[in-house]
Amino acid sequence: MIRFLFRFLGLLTLAAAFILVVYDGARFIANQTLDLTTVGYVWASVHQNSLLLFQPAVERHVAPWVWQSLIQPYLLEQPASLLLLIFGMIFVLLGRRKKPLIGYAR
Repeated sequence: MIRFLFRFLGLLTLAAAFILVVYDGARFIANQTLDLTTVGYVWASVHQNSLLLFQPAVERHVAPWVWQSLIQPYLLEQPASLLLLIFGMIFVLLGRRKKPLIGYAR
């Protein structure tokens, strides 16, 4: 059951990554400029309040430099399709079926 949920979640995130690639491709064809949808833009579009609360929480409880030098450039400014692709592949790999053992009686 858990493997099924991992596979389902993985395929769902891979489908979302594909949709974002198609969306970015259509924008590239229309505007003739490559402007990829970032994680920060998607997060702000889905739930802006959590993003606005996440920044002061990280700066207050961890360190201000973590937000400025790690989270913002290495997470929020990355293409959302790439992040969804990575998470989708991880979930699909976690949900794969185990290979049968060869030569062992069950």
